[in-house]
Amino acid sequence: MTLARRAFLRLAAGAAVLPSMPRLALAETYASRPVRLIVSFAAGGPTDILARLMGEWLAIRLGQPVVVENRPGGGGNIGAESVVRAAPDGHTLLMVDATPTMSATMYEKLSFNFVRDIAPVASVARQPQMMLVHPSVPTNSVSEFIAHARANPGKINMASAGNGTPPHMTGELFKMMTDVNLTHVPYRGTGAALADLLGGHVQVSFFGPVASIGYIRSGQLRALAVTDRKRLAILPDVPTVAEYVPGFESFAWFGVGAPKGTPVEIVDRLNRGINAGLADPKISARIVELGGETLPGSSEEFGRLIASETEKWAQVVKFAGVKVE
Repeated sequence: MTLARRAFLRLAAGAAVLPSMPRLALAETYASRPVRLIVSFAAGGPTDILARLMGEWLAIRLGQPVVVENRPGGGGNIGAESVVRAAPDGHTLLMVDATPTMSATMYEKLSFNFVRDIAPVASVARQPQMMLVHPSVPTNSVSEFIAHARANPGKINMASAGNGTPPHMTGELFKMMTDVNLTHVPYRGTGAALADLLGGHVQVSFFGPVASIGYIRSGQLRALAVTDRKRLAILPDVPTVAEYVPGFESFAWFGVGAPKGTPVEIVDRLNRGINAGLADPKISARIVELGGETLPGSSEEFGRLIASETEKWAQVVKFAGVKVE
């Protein structure tokens, strides 16, 4: 090999390395200031609890405070849009739940496209909902409830935390897959809906175990089924809806997203940090206490979950005819 050829190869190798150096340095120097973790709902709910749990862990890993900022309103769209519009440098993140995958079809005038404009970082947890009935409802199983509902079309009231919320959409999925006619009664939040379900003013609803498990154990509500693909560890005797309605699956899920264009090195660093947290026994135990399970995985896997959920709920939204201005 000639000297000129060796010199050319050295220059080519150097050119291949140089572009990666700033990106490596970017990942190593991140985070350079406090990180904002936006929650699109009020404090105290499962999204907020998980954000604070993961925020404390990431703060240690990043060497910077992770400040949880609640920005409720607009069905979760206000918080999501604030992250879409933020600088893509990893210092503004979104605690994601299933709501934006439902809103994508419900809202006709959204100023952003969630699948396009949010970079998936990492999934964190999944949590089923419970199919709950008031004790006055004369059914003890999903099959009995379906028969009862078909014999009384439109006479059974289904409570939710509001139009387009996960409890509402889970109920609509149930209606679509079982061909029953339930009357949807939207409330302003889980608390008000549960109060009327406990009072027998509405007969059925779909809420998570955190909100409902105390009432189930006291006998004030009857749990007919779990909406996820497998039974819940803390309520092992409660079957899944899918045991009666094959293919039925609805679960709340949570993760972290970033503005589109956030460098892949920063996304990867955050993903590794979150997955390390999910492997920590204290964090995983806390998630189980909330009625969920950890959901570790790559950013690509989280992206596929978001895309598949968006497609699934689009069909349910169209079936139910739900539109929100």
